[in-house]
Amino acid sequence: MKAAWYEKQGPADRVFVVGDMPEPEPGPGEVRIRVAASGINPGDLKKRVDAFGYGMVYPRVIPHSDGAGIIDRVGAGVPASRIGERVWCYGAQSDRPFGTAAEYVALPSAQAVPLPDHVPFEQGACLGIPGITAHRCVHAAGPVEDRMVLVQGGAGAVGLCAIQLARRAGARVLATVRSDHDEGVASRAGAHEVVRTDGAAADEIVSRIRTLAPEGVAHIVEVAFDANVDIDTELLALGGSLATYATGKPRPPIPFWDLLFKNIRVYFLGSDDFPAEAKAAAAGDLNAALVSGWSGFEIGHRFPLPAIAEAHQHLEEKRGTGRVVLLVPGHPDSTAQ
Repeated sequence: MKAAWYEKQGPADRVFVVGDMPEPEPGPGEVRIRVAASGINPGDLKKRVDAFGYGMVYPRVIPHSDGAGIIDRVGAGVPASRIGERVWCYGAQSDRPFGTAAEYVALPSAQAVPLPDHVPFEQGACLGIPGITAHRCVHAAGPVEDRMVLVQGGAGAVGLCAIQLARRAGARVLATVRSDHDEGVASRAGAHEVVRTDGAAADEIVSRIRTLAPEGVAHIVEVAFDANVDIDTELLALGGSLATYATGKPRPPIPFWDLLFKNIRVYFLGSDDFPAEAKAAAAGDLNAALVSGWSGFEIGHRFPLPAIAEAHQHLEEKRGTGRVVLLVPGHPDSTAQ
């Protein structure tokens, strides 16, 4: 099969190899997917450059945990009826060496989720990490029905999923964004109110949101813990909660006493380590949203599999808006050239 891989960490144009590898075979409890589209997430870039200092856990890595395609083989214990299913998958390169940047990927059957018929593969390939992270961030502190939820960074991949999932769960959803374009993204995702923060000082941001939530917000989904924790602390109501999944500084200061006196619960959430039942619940709710008409992600740029280095550079250098996906040439339902 055609695949993209690296055997050392570093810049995309120096470490990626595109070539032929043996096709994987599904083990017991696994399925094999003929990949149509492979989603690229920031974590895939961080692994490649060793941002977290873990080194090369495996001697060869096919990157990308998220993807979509058609199941073409099943392992022992998996019903043969799954063959031919359109699916999206998650965790393909979590604690495993070979992800979705290839013509085929094998992974546990539970991580291959039926993809609604009307949803393109490129949308399915973007769901995994951001969608499951967003779901956990929305629900980690308990039900959000009839509560005020603030999504910081509402135009990002996790942010727009969090908006949609919180709204579907019955929350009143506020979102912050930085541009006209982002305002449209957050609004289409389902935000009741969108607050622009570009160029605004912290006290001004707090004032704008307090106008919409004078009694404070019950729960916050946070994309930039280091930059926003002080703002979040000001905005949270007594007994509120904060779920964060990213930070700019790895060891940011925390306003301990301010959080303590408000009895704030803080959740630090990394998707690889979510309970299996939480991932399954997220997959179900994401599919329900798609079936109900949620349009999903803006696909900003599509690259064929052999251009994986350029695709990673495009994302690293923030050359445009929207998600970046690889389309796998040769797939019967792929538009890759």
